[in-house]
Amino acid sequence: MNSIAAMSGCALLSLCALLFPGHAHSSAQAETRLGWADDRGGRGGRILRVTTLAASGPGSLPDAIAQPGPRIVVFEVGGVIDLGAEALVIDRPFLTIAGQTGPYPGITLIRGGIEVRTHDVVIRHLRVRPGEAGAAKGSGLDFDGIATIGAHDVVIDHCSLTWATDENLSASGPRFVDGGRTMADFRAATSRRITFSNNLIAEGLAFSTHAKGEHSKGSLIHDNVGDILIVGNLYAHNAERSPLFKGGVRGAVINNLIYDPGARAVHYNLVAQEWVDREYAIGEMQLVGNVLRAGPSTSSPIALLMVGGSGDLRLDARDNLAVDRIGMPMPVLGRYTTAPIQIVEQPWELPPGVELLPSAEVQESVIANAGARPWDRDDIDRRIVANVAEGRGAIIDSETQVGGYPSYEETRAPFVEADWDLTQMTKRKALWRRPPPK
Repeated sequence: MNSIAAMSGCALLSLCALLFPGHAHSSAQAETRLGWADDRGGRGGRILRVTTLAASGPGSLPDAIAQPGPRIVVFEVGGVIDLGAEALVIDRPFLTIAGQTGPYPGITLIRGGIEVRTHDVVIRHLRVRPGEAGAAKGSGLDFDGIATIGAHDVVIDHCSLTWATDENLSASGPRFVDGGRTMADFRAATSRRITFSNNLIAEGLAFSTHAKGEHSKGSLIHDNVGDILIVGNLYAHNAERSPLFKGGVRGAVINNLIYDPGARAVHYNLVAQEWVDREYAIGEMQLVGNVLRAGPSTSSPIALLMVGGSGDLRLDARDNLAVDRIGMPMPVLGRYTTAPIQIVEQPWELPPGVELLPSAEVQESVIANAGARPWDRDDIDRRIVANVAEGRGAIIDSETQVGGYPSYEETRAPFVEADWDLTQMTKRKALWRRPPPK
């Protein structure tokens, strides 16, 4: 009863934080290393200024990304970059993309997503909204919002990822590698040392362009991904995978708010037919201080963590809160398999840099801080956050159901190096704040 009461109090405080975002600036100013990923990105490198919203050519974001060597990408323009139904591929290391530097409304990417295929990359304060990109239902045009593919030492922080036709945010790579014999071999070939922090991961499209049909997914963490931290994120209105750890994944899910999942919230699943002739790996999941709130799209009942498939799981589960739409308790742990899986509960140390919040404080913190530029959220993020606070919203099939792609007037402002701490890319002066909604 005390936990439920605390939850109700947090909901009221969270709504106040939405209307009067007093915590957002301080969180944006206090960027610190979290998890196992090296967060250097392009630190100490060249400052590259994005001066156009074009999807190619001099002064564009893709052109800055394609440059060699350590580099910090800043923005002297704000608005929408239309990727034209293409993925923006990052394949050169030592890159920081500082979306916090752009003038209001910041930078939104539409009709495509980002693929990180290298190492030492930091992406902060971007909005990525792939949508259906004009393609037909079931056509197979699929985009993640942001995906790491065989990458390492990557930080995705304070980004808003919505309307993906595959996953909104994922970490993947090859399940196995030719000639590999050990888990160390397999983990060295896929994504590892990844941090997903303070992101808004919402409204993955369900019956949209994906060739498999229904595919509203939050985050897929693919087989054998190692040392991944998922902390402080808002997952809202995704049918499944908030997140999904597949076979042999090792990582931590800490202080996330999961609202209105469909059939599943967090789940672990080693799929036997994908591991034919290989010994099953033991998954390792730290699940601490998370909150699950059912919503209009949630199947009833569900558990915070559902374990399926085959293969054992080493689990550290503490201080998690799961409630239905009226605040009554739901299970923390459930199964959707009859295989003889062993779940071994064993606590271990938190990942580096994590300052744990009690679950009763998670909703307020996440609603105040998650997503791109919480000090001047765009109307799409404001709508999603308001619906979370007030228990509304639903899983959708198309961005057109919620107003379609944003259309912002282009804005410009010079990037002044003296106004910024170039080590952490934080503002030395107060950031401009968008007024609260009327």
